Amino acid sequence: MIKQTTQVVDPDLREPAVNAEDVRIPPLGLAGSLRIPKNAYALVAFAHGSGSSRLSPRNVAVAHALNDRGIATLLFDLLTPAEETDRANVFNIPLLADRLVDAVRWLEGEASTAKLPLGLFGASTGAAAALVAAARLPRRVGAVVSRGGRPDLAGHALDQVFAPALLIVGGADFGVIDLNEHALVRLRGPKALKIVPRASHLFPEPGAMEAVIDHAVRWFQRYLAPAHLAGAKAPVSD
Repeated sequence: MIKQTTQVVDPDLREPAVNAEDVRIPPLGLAGSLRIPKNAYALVAFAHGSGSSRLSPRNVAVAHALNDRGIATLLFDLLTPAEETDRANVFNIPLLADRLVDAVRWLEGEASTAKLPLGLFGASTGAAAALVAAARLPRRVGAVVSRGGRPDLAGHALDQVFAPALLIVGGADFGVIDLNEHALVRLRGPKALKIVPRASHLFPEPGAMEAVIDHAVRWFQRYLAPAHLAGAKAPVSD
């Protein structure tokens, strides 16, 4: 496996603050970006939406905000270039969930990430893949966040998701709000629905992505922080 490593240096500390690697996820060699802050205490793997990739500027913004708070992140392409030419694949939730599970298994085999508590962040159709993966990996996935997601596409897997799940939807994303409300009822673990006022599906409005980032960071801090996993009081309220 070929990795290209770069380091983001904190100018005040004069030492690497984030170790960034270009990685390939087996078995298909899907391209990914793994960023591990110094003293990372948790890890979040991303599942992008239809027509997007590991380079999604919205997901990258969320990932960098998590890095700033000590959470490692993996963004990767869910499909090969050849698979992307078939539009049906971007809505093939079982296939996308398989790829996310493959990524989690790979992370478990890497020394730098194997022991980190794991969360999943899914956008659009990627949110359904994240929920299916959480149902399939109940002992591994500690929290899930959906941004503008289609959790309804997770089907029967919704009834098997016990990981704490946060659904974030734009207040102007009509129709999708209803789908998220119905999905919320079926989730089995701690759960919440956050509606960002006046925001549309991709959250381009001023302040909308900042609100998404704030909700996501708080959720992952609450459920992936070591204090919570040890049974102590969560460090952050939402």
